[in-house]
Amino acid sequence: MSSILATVPLGRPPWPTLDPFLFCVHHLDDYPAGDAAMGPAASLAGRQLGMDFEGIGGWRMYHGRALPGFPRHPHRGFETVTLARRGFIDHSDSLGATARFGEGDVQWMTAGRGIEHSEVFPLLRQDADNPLELFQLWLNLPRASKLAAPHFQMSWRTEIPRRALLDAAARPVEVVVVTGALFDGMTPPRPPPASWAAREGASVVIATLRAAPSASVVIPAAAAGLNRVLYYFAGAGAQIDGRPLRPPVAVQLRSDAAVTLVNGAAASELLLLQGRPIGEPVAQQGPFVMNTREELARAFEDYRSGAFGRWPWADDEPAHARARGRFAVHADGRQESPPGEGAGPAAHAIDARAPTR
Repeated sequence: MSSILATVPLGRPPWPTLDPFLFCVHHLDDYPAGDAAMGPAASLAGRQLGMDFEGIGGWRMYHGRALPGFPRHPHRGFETVTLARRGFIDHSDSLGATARFGEGDVQWMTAGRGIEHSEVFPLLRQDADNPLELFQLWLNLPRASKLAAPHFQMSWRTEIPRRALLDAAARPVEVVVVTGALFDGMTPPRPPPASWAAREGASVVIATLRAAPSASVVIPAAAAGLNRVLYYFAGAGAQIDGRPLRPPVAVQLRSDAAVTLVNGAAASELLLLQGRPIGEPVAQQGPFVMNTREELARAFEDYRSGAFGRWPWADDEPAHARARGRFAVHADGRQESPPGEGAGPAAHAIDARAPTR
């Protein structure tokens, strides 16, 4: 029996996903140097500000007007997992929590019963370009957790297991495991408590692989009955169990079969998403994901009534001071920064666009 169940060419993001995942987008932007306000030091003429997704000059403002990114917007009924591979993200939310993270960090946010947040991309360098690369994943919540308390947690890059697996010719495949059990000895941080990924037997895995030219790796078998998809998004060709593949392509794999990936002549990059299906009805409208249309109507009613919290920031796309390092302040006031990096300046040392708390 073939280990490959299906292949789907990848067009522009978002990419197709399988239960329990709802959404997968890969943002890759070659931002120029930043200006004094950490926006792009370049003309914005010709861009449809507020809906700039065309990639003019190799970068996008997305929904941002002053800074690129995604200003204030709501979520209910699922989780976002943001893998910040390059560049920085400034987070602010309606619970009063805030953070700056990037360069390999991961933020995992349980929207649960409802939250508003902003994700903007400060262009910190004024003397050089500010490339940005991230994945954002939406992971569904089961019915019992749809209205869980909102929560976010940081996994700083030094806490996320990273290993170079060498093949018989000592060619490396670098593996980063954000969550789940994939390779022995790689134990990532635990997911948030209400997450489907925290459930016994859900077997959720989020991992990235970067294969050197001609390198090979065996991806171990997992339990049967899981949805397992490998997104081959960069490279010049590879083989899975002898079947040639050309990127960009999504490959649905049998979860209970080990597969051998043999890379071609150029470095390749892949994203692996795996999990046991939740198997419940999905009713989705924009940023709200529930089980029924009636629950969606209630979500909109709750949002309009202010049940997602009071927005405590001065505008809809707040950013932190340029000199501020990576940090997080949680809704309960708890502060954290990456291991070995000290707390730095006061957590709310922010510029004029940010909070009025």
